[in-house]
Amino acid sequence: MAIDNQQEDTMKISVLASGSTGNVTYIETPKRKILVDAGLSGKKIAGLMQSIGRDLNDVDSLLVTHEHSDHCKGVGVLARKYQLDVYANKGTWGAMAHKIGKVPVEQKHIFEMGKTMSFGDLDIESFGVSHDAVEPQFYQIHHNGHAFVILTDTGYVSEGVEGVIKNADGYLLECNHDVEMLRMGGYPWPLKQRILSDRGHLSNDDGATALMDILGRNTKKIYLGHLSQDNNVKELAHLTVASTMEQHDFGVGHDFNIFDTDPNKATKLTII
Repeated sequence: MAIDNQQEDTMKISVLASGSTGNVTYIETPKRKILVDAGLSGKKIAGLMQSIGRDLNDVDSLLVTHEHSDHCKGVGVLARKYQLDVYANKGTWGAMAHKIGKVPVEQKHIFEMGKTMSFGDLDIESFGVSHDAVEPQFYQIHHNGHAFVILTDTGYVSEGVEGVIKNADGYLLECNHDVEMLRMGGYPWPLKQRILSDRGHLSNDDGATALMDILGRNTKKIYLGHLSQDNNVKELAHLTVASTMEQHDFGVGHDFNIFDTDPNKATKLTII
């Protein structure tokens, strides 16, 4: 009986959507069900939840990383319709206020950067990143000795961040663009400069390099996230990361598994 209880005391995740059009991640433990970001309409998020056999009515908390619409579009609707407690830092609350509409004051909570908050059987640690938002922060979620990191919008991964997120069991890590596709593509030059800057987004090569510095013995699952629909393709991102891993003698499919994400389709609900 004890073994069954141990098996049930797990953290499961599904990347409901990831990409430049919208980002939502679902995390559950025996006591809590949370979302990180809500960058799609409430209707779309509800449908994605149903696709993994879960119901938005059972979610209790929503954490927001920053105020860009592909991360906060559905925050207000979900808060009002499902009475969710919403957590973000002061800068993000101020910057997204005009985008999300009124949220009941009792549902608004401050999650300060660099702090850890407890949510039932979850401990969630926030950390700041380099992105062109007011006060962008991402999260490392801890449960029962396991950790899952979400990091999808940053121009680079600093040594300080690496120290915080090193050797997690699972990562949702940005592989936003292929540099040559971006440079040769149709985006205006100022937008290309923004994406390529230290306050923009990680390329496939950047994501692979960052992984080399944070992977550890505990790491088993890597999700490649926030792929640009115009400047990347899943196969290229996957190949870039897998090749880099193999060059450093990591066995893809043996030491760990790499999973693709999608802007319109949820990944399978999986134990971390």
